[in-house]
Amino acid sequence: MNDRTKGVSTHVAPTNDSLGRVMHYHQETKHHFSHYARSLGYLDWANQPDPFRHYEGSPRFALPRLKPDDAPVSTLYEDLYCPQAVATSAIAVRSLSRLFEYALAISAWKQSGEVRWALRSNPSSGNLHPSEAYLLVDDVAGLVPGPGLYHYSSREHALELRAHWPKASVTRLLHGFPPEAFLVGLSSVNWRETWKYGERAFRYCQHDVGHAIGGLRIAAQTLGWRMLLLDGSADETVATLLGIDREEDFEGAEREHPDCIAALWPAHRVADHASSKTIRVPSSLTERSVRDMAGLVWHGRANRLSRDEPVTWEILDQVTDASWKSSTEQEDVELQCEPPPVNLSSVRPRLERPRLSAGQVIRQRRSALAFDPAGVLSADSFITMMRRVMPQAEVNLSWRTMPWDALPWLPAVHLALFVHRVAGWVPGLYLLARDSATVDRLKAAMHRQFDWTTPPGCPNDLPLYLLQVGDARALAAQLSCGQEIAGDGAFSVAMIAEFEPRLRRHGPWFYRRLFWETGAIGQVLYLEAEAAGVRATGIGCFFDDPVHEVMGFKDTCFQSLYHFTTGTPVEDPRLTSSPPYQGD
Repeated sequence: MNDRTKGVSTHVAPTNDSLGRVMHYHQETKHHFSHYARSLGYLDWANQPDPFRHYEGSPRFALPRLKPDDAPVSTLYEDLYCPQAVATSAIAVRSLSRLFEYALAISAWKQSGEVRWALRSNPSSGNLHPSEAYLLVDDVAGLVPGPGLYHYSSREHALELRAHWPKASVTRLLHGFPPEAFLVGLSSVNWRETWKYGERAFRYCQHDVGHAIGGLRIAAQTLGWRMLLLDGSADETVATLLGIDREEDFEGAEREHPDCIAALWPAHRVADHASSKTIRVPSSLTERSVRDMAGLVWHGRANRLSRDEPVTWEILDQVTDASWKSSTEQEDVELQCEPPPVNLSSVRPRLERPRLSAGQVIRQRRSALAFDPAGVLSADSFITMMRRVMPQAEVNLSWRTMPWDALPWLPAVHLALFVHRVAGWVPGLYLLARDSATVDRLKAAMHRQFDWTTPPGCPNDLPLYLLQVGDARALAAQLSCGQEIAGDGAFSVAMIAEFEPRLRRHGPWFYRRLFWETGAIGQVLYLEAEAAGVRATGIGCFFDDPVHEVMGFKDTCFQSLYHFTTGTPVEDPRLTSSPPYQGD
């Protein structure tokens, strides 16, 4: 057995139970000061997977490539957090084009010398983009042949018909959902990340699912639409609905792993037809609800992405099987029809920001390559960022803010903050408890000497605590695999998840959801940085247990899953940019 498939652990021995295998994977794929998680150790450029999937032989329908001033015109970025300020767009080809443009489309091409690569609206670990998206929609004017399942092709900004659905079948499938609801599904080509990152790749694929979920929810908000992850659905149901379990369509091609299905609908249609202040939305699609698929005619075959067969890693197969969601939960989710009244001054930054549209912020989002170590972030921008990652509305704790209203579980991820240069704030280690009910458990699990004081200038309603004063720049960089960008920014983040207790409560499949939540947090922070005139980047490489030692965690009740950093960017003049699509 070679090093790639050995699976020998010095921490947790592999077991036959699914939870034990997930815990084993997590421990085995930690980075340590003495060694990193296993990978090939080199990049096999000749076998690099194609970042674009398409279905050969599938009818393709180009989505209109809209200019910024074309309808539907984007609202201001700050208005995304003021639901009453966003007009609701009708479900149409143009609005679907905006949805995919802002969520998953190519945002620019970059080039350095002879090397050219695409950037997308949704960030991705290593820009490898394992996430694929599918649309299941009823009749939409201009979309021929009508109701059906489509694959979104980001390279062409087009929809590829996978299967035409009879209208009656779509109606039955969406029974119980709000008027005009439609579905978007996500899957992952895990090989795209495995090619570079080896055993740690499963983590990064889940981060990217979270980025895509956050991107879809924010894109939906620009159109006045709501979204809910149908998290009660079994993975087998997701795979069947998306057609990615069809072996005949993937013969010789790299397979996709089912991730999730989300329902989206126009917000005003619910408010107009609701007889009460709340509605109940199904939390899942069941195997029975997709029974009409038996007679469908499928189109297209998946393209092969790499020249040679993907390299296999035994431990990746183990965690994929162990985190498979085989159960279906059919409880409805209760949602409020109307958001609570909002004082705009409480949700908009106190300092004047550039009046950027949401579309502009999304299109210009980039991952920073380096930071100016002298750059300073305003206190107002910092506080606004912290507010935006909080799941509950300040004025009504039963109302989930966007995009957190799309995730139907209690927040499980908190932020350890290494604050370096925020105007008026002392440098040091801070913690943002995204669920204030968790503060006592966090205190009990962390170092006893931490202060847990409210920083001067911090709003009383924001559960942000100063733990320890000190210059944390070198520490942040060291913990992030020695990457200077973690210490050169205004602040960096370690996303701390409620770990083993959540996995025991929900099941080992919730391991993936923890990463999804971190990815959604990252998506919000990316856009907040752009809106504030700075930039951000996600950091997947960090030394896991040394982070826990800094915080005082002695077991697996809490684990760090993702790092992130924000600061004043230093541009690389060697890179050139070009528009995302020919003719733009």
